[in-house]
Amino acid sequence: MNKPLRRISLFCGLLVLALLIRTNWLQYVQAEELSTRKENRRVQIAQYATERGNIIVKGEPITGSKVTDGSDYKFKRTYINGELWAPVTGYASQAFGSTQLESLEDGILTGNDDRLFFDRTIGMFTGEKKQGGNVVTTLNPAAQKAAFEALGTKKGAVAAIDPRTGAILALVSTPSYNPSRFAGNSKDDEKAWVELKDSEDKNLVNRALRETYPPGSTFKVVTAAAALEHGVVQDINAPTDTPDPYFLPGTKTEMVNHATGCEKASLNEALRISCNSVFANMGDKVTRDKMVETSEKFGFNNDKIDVPVRAFASIYDKKMGKDGNAQSSIGQFNTAATPLQMAMVTAAIANDGKLMKPYMVDMLQSPNLDIIEKHEPQEMSRPLSAANAEKVQQMMVNVVQNGTGSKAKMSGVTVGGKTGTAQHGEGNKKRPYAWFISYAETPDKASPVAVAVVIEDSEADREDISGGGLAAPVAKAVMAAVLGSQG
Repeated sequence: MNKPLRRISLFCGLLVLALLIRTNWLQYVQAEELSTRKENRRVQIAQYATERGNIIVKGEPITGSKVTDGSDYKFKRTYINGELWAPVTGYASQAFGSTQLESLEDGILTGNDDRLFFDRTIGMFTGEKKQGGNVVTTLNPAAQKAAFEALGTKKGAVAAIDPRTGAILALVSTPSYNPSRFAGNSKDDEKAWVELKDSEDKNLVNRALRETYPPGSTFKVVTAAAALEHGVVQDINAPTDTPDPYFLPGTKTEMVNHATGCEKASLNEALRISCNSVFANMGDKVTRDKMVETSEKFGFNNDKIDVPVRAFASIYDKKMGKDGNAQSSIGQFNTAATPLQMAMVTAAIANDGKLMKPYMVDMLQSPNLDIIEKHEPQEMSRPLSAANAEKVQQMMVNVVQNGTGSKAKMSGVTVGGKTGTAQHGEGNKKRPYAWFISYAETPDKASPVAVAVVIEDSEADREDISGGGLAAPVAKAVMAAVLGSQG
């Protein structure tokens, strides 16, 4: 071969090599990046080319699919009682993407998950259409409905947990939305989306997981646990050394009580009537660092609580001064919590000091209902000993039987709870948040439900807003629904 031909052959060989390298680079190295690009409509078209699997609650689907006419997307997602279940499902929209379970479990629901490879392969030989798998939740439909109806038109949220396992039984956020309204890609879907996206009521926000509030006096159970765990208090019925008036450490600012009889009140009595001064004093004696330690065992300052939807981190400030720590010990200052977090606090106390990791998905199923993955309950931490948990339980029962939580009483059931009315806004001028946390214990000593309720706003007068008045009846309705459905 002469010299010019060798050069041409070498050049052509290099071109072929470059082409092979480029092709393999695109197919293997950049495959995932290219397939997930927003500009790649083929992925979305494939996503809606077949019917999605369903999200299941107690054996019944709360989702579905229907054929879409005049669109590249063959199937559109549908929802049964969409407003009721939106905080659980999230949405799957042809035009606006997906959130929550619809997004996190998309691989199972579309049938594209690697664990469904065998099913897809068999389908190629049998001629069966590709199908998505199912996501089976831990939700209790009676509890979900009770929470939704009890909140009604109020802005608020409810989280209910089985203390023994961490299974989430109810997760409600109001005002809610119907994901079916914008599941397609028509002009009507776009109009519905814009209305919701720009709404002042923040309908699309899951308040139970993705909104934090000052927990107010409900946080006093955490301070009580810290005081017991760190030896500041041994006897919950013994007088404390709390003066009246009580001034925040290092200041001339008086801690205001809305109850009378707080001077030297015992921990038990202070929780019953909700004395700010006693718990501010206890928090100061525990010290900031040990308050942080106990709070974090309950789940505060943890930004990786996935249920599997990731919850916002609840906060107990690590750097504040003594006066800030005293205020934080009554759930004010920089302290902030999601309703899920306060349900976790209650669940740990009800479960004799053992906090189980919260979860919302019980199992994943293949299209033929084989179990792909089954959740096993996991212990998350031990915020307090069983002996001290029993003491806090006694105090919470006293709140319901003889104190501010009387509207949560239930016949034949032991109920422990704590009210909270959290101030917020500049100068605390905005309407307070109404909180109630509680657990129910049946005569056989099982504790099947722990609940947290927050009501963000209300048409009630400011003076009438209280955790005991507004939030406790909601918690009672949820607890009754759980106990009734399990009986």
